[in-house]
Amino acid sequence: MSATYKNRGFLIVLFLVCIGIATSFVPSSFVQGHGVSQRTQALPMGFMDGMQGFIKRFTTKANASHILIKGGAEAENKLEDLKEEIENSPVKFAEAAALYSACPSGRNGGNLGDFGPGQMVPEFDKVVFNDDVGVVHGPIKTQFGYHLILINERTE
Repeated sequence: MSATYKNRGFLIVLFLVCIGIATSFVPSSFVQGHGVSQRTQALPMGFMDGMQGFIKRFTTKANASHILIKGGAEAENKLEDLKEEIENSPVKFAEAAALYSACPSGRNGGNLGDFGPGQMVPEFDKVVFNDDVGVVHGPIKTQFGYHLILINERTE
């Protein structure tokens, strides 16, 4: 792809963002007094919500650790017991991950490194990008089994 096409795409996105920002500062009294319909008036804010979500996808990152145990109710019960032992201690979490996790990340204390929204299964993402940092969450059921999740860091 040539540089011209890349620049054109960037300029289009920049233009659309500028339109959304500019229209969000126009007073509603001005818009209503100049015959703009409710439908047209709502478009910029919906656009901006969409742009915020789009931009957030590329700027939001998290770092989390997990302990995966495969199985059903017995796996869930084991993780509940581990959660009580670990409390919210990152050191105890890493030790438990090394001993019990079925994921290769267990060798690294369960640390999955940095990742963005949509890179993990939805159940995992929901916890990592919405719940409290520095707290052990779970057990969380996914297609892989049950997890305890420790959110180490999140930037938005």
